[in-house]
Amino acid sequence: MSSASSSVSYPRSGTRNRAIQLDGLLLLAVAGILLVSAVMVASSSISIAARETGDSFYFFKRQLLFIVLGVMACAATVRIPSALWERFQFPLMLFGMFLLVAVLIPGLGAVVNGSRRWINLGVRFQPSELSRIFILMFIASYTAKKQKELKVGLKAALVPLGVLFAAAILLLLEPDMGAAIVLVAVGMGILFIGGMQLRYFMMFAGLLMAIAAALIKLSPYRWKRVTGFMDPFQDPFGSGFQLVQSLIAIGRGELFGVGLGASVQKLFYLPEAHTDFVFAVLAEEFGFIGVLCVLSLFILLVWRVMVIARAAAEASQPFQAYVAVSFGLWVGLQAFFNIGVNMGILPTKGLTLPMLSNGGSSLLVSLIWLGMVLRIGHESNLSGRSALPKKAKK
Repeated sequence: MSSASSSVSYPRSGTRNRAIQLDGLLLLAVAGILLVSAVMVASSSISIAARETGDSFYFFKRQLLFIVLGVMACAATVRIPSALWERFQFPLMLFGMFLLVAVLIPGLGAVVNGSRRWINLGVRFQPSELSRIFILMFIASYTAKKQKELKVGLKAALVPLGVLFAAAILLLLEPDMGAAIVLVAVGMGILFIGGMQLRYFMMFAGLLMAIAAALIKLSPYRWKRVTGFMDPFQDPFGSGFQLVQSLIAIGRGELFGVGLGASVQKLFYLPEAHTDFVFAVLAEEFGFIGVLCVLSLFILLVWRVMVIARAAAEASQPFQAYVAVSFGLWVGLQAFFNIGVNMGILPTKGLTLPMLSNGGSSLLVSLIWLGMVLRIGHESNLSGRSALPKKAKK
């Protein structure tokens, strides 16, 4: 990993400077995604920002502010030893569950577009973003301690599965089915990687899909989304409107796109153009080549995170490895779901594109999580070097 790492020195009073090794390729991928985020939020939100606020660059300025705050929070998180997160993972998990309950309290939770997903703290904050980290951190710690038991039977998996399904129920009450599915999928992914037997994993995966199917069938607005997804052109001005406009945007992009700022679909045709459907605007303005570049950045990000996870596992740091895996799985799954929805492969779920769509709390929390992963990479790198024979040390 040394060839793909860069050193950042942090001064310490009373001691000599210590260099923290950061994964250079991971930083490159994230920097590229944040740059695309700033450009695309500015381009896709101009019309709606001018109409709603009178300032065409309102959402761009807000996104830029949260990028700066997120980078600062990431730099601060890199300084926190991962052992400290492990020590407090249980109370943090309880706090995460409390946040999911708090958002449902009338007067505290803010209702937007029929969903109660935000808490008003001067600015709106989406607690599910932070709760996700704390809950998955608990799953990572539990899995690290119970690896042998997970390989033997089902009993050891009941506690983390119970936490996951309790959190999923709270998310469904908001309602936020997309976030619930992603959280449970990532948590089960950690348990499977940690040693859960395949038959139990498949059993719970099947149960999850059956519950999801029942919730969709029993909910008129969710069922409408599914039927609209299956044939959006059957009702292009009703249930299929959003997907039809997204497909038109992607189709107009062709190979090289219509050019930055030249999108037509973002001009009040495509709903949520700067959030859930920013990928469609990107495809329209930069074409297939632009889409390939963005997909490459996400693939590079997930790959480097998994490299860090493997290095932590090889350095006998299972908790750190599972925390890194959880971040990689979350980015990969949510990006897949968002892009799949934009392209008409999956029904609409209301999930944003990680670190690229407009969204303050999501961006801020994602960069904090990234700081934890970078710290894990640094610690596993140090552990690997300390294990080398003395003759190899220089």
